[in-house]
Amino acid sequence: MRTSTNDGSGLAPVSPRLPNHQIAGLAGTSFKHQHLQAILADEAPGGFFEIHAENYMGAGGPPHAALSRIREQFPVSLHGVCMSIGGPQPLDKAHLARFKALVDRYEPTLVSEHLAWSTHETTFYNDLLPLPYTEATVARVAAHIDEVQETIGRRLLLENPSTYVTFPESTMGETAFIRELVKRTGCGLLLDINNVFVSATNQGYSARDYLGDFPLEHVGEIHLAGHAEQEDDEGELLLIDSHDGPVADAVWKLYEIVIARSGAIPTLIEWDSAIPDWPVLKREAMAAQAILDAHGQRLSQEKIRVRA
Repeated sequence: MRTSTNDGSGLAPVSPRLPNHQIAGLAGTSFKHQHLQAILADEAPGGFFEIHAENYMGAGGPPHAALSRIREQFPVSLHGVCMSIGGPQPLDKAHLARFKALVDRYEPTLVSEHLAWSTHETTFYNDLLPLPYTEATVARVAAHIDEVQETIGRRLLLENPSTYVTFPESTMGETAFIRELVKRTGCGLLLDINNVFVSATNQGYSARDYLGDFPLEHVGEIHLAGHAEQEDDEGELLLIDSHDGPVADAVWKLYEIVIARSGAIPTLIEWDSAIPDWPVLKREAMAAQAILDAHGQRLSQEKIRVRA
C-alpha cells in the first residue's frame, strides 16, 4: 500500500482534535511512566517520545492517562514489538485491531514494527527472532506489511533486526532483502544503528559497509541504544541488544556518518531496562540533538555559499 498526503511525507494527517506536533530534525527518548512528572516540570524536555504499542492495549487507566498528557504536548512515535511480521503464520487479527485502535486514538507521527517473528501457533515468545532472507520470505513479509498498512491506513516503518545467527538457506543479504520489501510495499524504514553494530560485530562484517548499502532514502526514524558485552560458548565476544545503558562511542560514530549522508532524521534513544533518572536519559537525547543541529547548520552554510 502506498499512502500519500499533500506534505509528501506518506503519513496520514493528524485530525483537529489532537495537536499536529512537528518531528522533523528532532531527537527524543522512550517514554517511561516514572519520568512523567520530571518531563512535565522540565522547561526543555526534548523533542518527542516513543511508546511500545503493547503497553497501551488496555482500554484505559493510568497508562493512557499519562500517555494522553504526553501526546498533548509532544510528538509521539508508536513502536510495535509483537506483530510478528516475519512469522510463517497469518497475523493475529485481534492484535492488529488493537494496534489500529491505538493509531486512531493517538494519531502518532511515526508508526513502526520489527523485521522479526515472535509467535508460533499459540505460543508467544519474549524475543524478536530472525528469519532467512529468501524469495519466499520476502513474499510472506511483504504480504504482512501490506496487511498492516491497509489496516491502519498509514505507512509503516520497518526496523532492521539485531541478529545472533544466520541461515544457510538465505539467498540474499539483509540490505537487499530490506530494499525488496520497500520496493514491493512502499513501506518506510526505521534504521536501528545499534542493531547494525551488534549484528556486524556478532557476524563478523563491516557495519560501515552495511550502512553504505542501506537504503537511507527510505529511513523515517533512527534508533540508538546501548548494548551489553558477553562471551559465547567459545569465548568470543558476543554483543546483546540490551537497551540497558548509554549509547556506545562506536555507535555514535556510525550515527554521525549516517546523519552526514542522510540529513536530520528523527532520532530516538531507547533505554528499556536499568532505566536511569530522567536527566541521564535526556542527556543522551541532547547528544543526538547536537549532531542533528550541527548537520542542519552545515547544510544552511552550504546553501548560503551556493547562492553566493
